[in-house]
Amino acid sequence: MTSESLFGKRYGEVLLIRVGADGPTATVYNTFPLNDCPADQWERLDAAAIAAENDAVGALLNGPRYWLMSHIEKRGGTDQERRTFGGIEMLRQATVVLSSMNPAPYSVNEVDRKAVFVYDAGQPVYELVDPQGRVWLMQTYSQTVDPTLDLADLPGLAARLNLPEGWRYQTRTLDAELRVDTSTTAAHVLQDDQANSYSLLA
Repeated sequence: MTSESLFGKRYGEVLLIRVGADGPTATVYNTFPLNDCPADQWERLDAAAIAAENDAVGALLNGPRYWLMSHIEKRGGTDQERRTFGGIEMLRQATVVLSSMNPAPYSVNEVDRKAVFVYDAGQPVYELVDPQGRVWLMQTYSQTVDPTLDLADLPGLAARLNLPEGWRYQTRTLDAELRVDTSTTAAHVLQDDQANSYSLLA
């Protein structure tokens, strides 16, 4: 478990995509906790070259992003597989079953991450509610679409989103600790049209 709060901390990911009998899957490599995704190195990454170098059909550059939980509980640690992309060292953190080669906003992907995301009491959280009343909790915000997006923008994010019919965005402050436990089951994750990422609450 991380000892200090992750809230607002920066990271980046490289997803290596391969296609099997069940469709496209991505292996996720994350800069956390090795570094904070240095901007100069990140901006020089070449997705096509990374895919070719790693025998993948494609590579996605996912970042920079910022954590919105307080802590992550996860089996393993820095003994996980390491790879370096453009001089940025990363750890293998998850496998994603993609809904398509280029998933659209608000489409659901399954993520095998074997982790618990912990949100402390008193922390603000940002959520989507779908037409079925299910709640999707923002786990990270992204500067992929809007490089200027920051924490101060999240309370009013609804004005920037092109939400599907029947969806709504809400924010609240937690009265008690909230745990999103996907240590033994796949997480269901989607992104909004600003590339912010959300997990389905059970």
